[in-house]
Amino acid sequence: MGIRLGCIADDFTGATDLANNLVRAGMRVVQLIDVPQTGAEGPPDADAVVIALKSRTTPASDAVEASLRALEWLRSAGAEQIYFKYCSTFDSTRAGNIGPVTEALMDALGTDFTVATPAFPDNGRTVFKGHLFVGDVLLSESGMRHHPLTPMTDSNLVSVLGAQTARPVGLIDHTVVAAGAEAIVRRVDALREEGVGAAIVDAVSNDDLVRLGAAVKDLLLVTAGSGLAIGLPANWGFEPSPAAAQLPPPTGHQAVVSGSVSSATNGQVREFLRGGRPAFSVDPLRIAAGEDVAGQALDFAAAHLADGPVLVYSTEAPDAVKDVQGRLGVAEAGELVERTLARVAQGLVEAGVRQLVVAGGETSGAVVQALGLTGLRIGPQIDPGVPWCAAALPGGDTLHITLKSGNFGGPDFFTTSFAHLDGETV
Repeated sequence: MGIRLGCIADDFTGATDLANNLVRAGMRVVQLIDVPQTGAEGPPDADAVVIALKSRTTPASDAVEASLRALEWLRSAGAEQIYFKYCSTFDSTRAGNIGPVTEALMDALGTDFTVATPAFPDNGRTVFKGHLFVGDVLLSESGMRHHPLTPMTDSNLVSVLGAQTARPVGLIDHTVVAAGAEAIVRRVDALREEGVGAAIVDAVSNDDLVRLGAAVKDLLLVTAGSGLAIGLPANWGFEPSPAAAQLPPPTGHQAVVSGSVSSATNGQVREFLRGGRPAFSVDPLRIAAGEDVAGQALDFAAAHLADGPVLVYSTEAPDAVKDVQGRLGVAEAGELVERTLARVAQGLVEAGVRQLVVAGGETSGAVVQALGLTGLRIGPQIDPGVPWCAAALPGGDTLHITLKSGNFGGPDFFTTSFAHLDGETV
């Protein structure tokens, strides 16, 4: 039947998050790592394709260029609707990249209107009166206010997006959304007549996202976190089916590589350590001093892989992160850790790891690129927004890998994820 939905995600964990929701709603999904090269094989056999970019924190011009290349490939592959996916915490700076990419895609598609909502109630992200909540607190009061690259200090998404785009930004509030798809369509028509180019949409439940999904079926472009994905597949007649998430059986050793500094991942590391499991801490200052930290981590892992999952992590509390950044610089500290963890992941796979959990968006991007993965088949969900995926390795082996956004997953994620893959839990 061909590709129905073409998706552009601004980071690798966000791409699998989006793909996970599409699979749960019955679509067969393939995630591509960056835009396929000219002359590569044709479109994969899938109902939806998600192109994962590493554009969330790049200069806005680079993010726009990469997104337009992805759009061109998806349209040539027959995608009927385009979905620009960003983080459920609307991660961005005052200059972008959400606004500039959205406008560039609108211009390329020749459309005058789109919607925007990072809402994902299953993970505690809701939008009400245009304000984003993380759990029970406003975005500006959450841990995201301490993010080292994109600190979020304004919860008013109309204001945040309005500062990033030349087009007027409006609001479709919850009274309209609760009234149903037809009411949303009428509000869209009214906003268009007023010259509004993009509208933040309230959503506090999955039902709201389902109603919104039905309302935007005729829009060429939608922009959202991963939550809206639960409301779109039904527009093409898809229904939830276990067959959409089938992967080959797992083999090999198990490992976790974590570079996220989020509060959720900090808790997951602490829970792993409390269980007495083997873990190696990566210190950016030791890397900067010239020590072979990656080699040390791999030597440590080699002694423990046979006994179950091994964790290699560089995850610290906000104060510790700021101290390291103050000594090394924000960009340098992040790049040192990413390069080291990517090398560790390569070494773990060479040592026989075939079940790999990666935590953190930037870390996931570095690891996937280091491993040379070009595509992922999306499988079963572990926690909301986090699925297992399967990728082909050179030589024919299958690597099962999950790319976890820093803020996602329960406290015991680093251990229960492997049980999900083995089929021990549902």
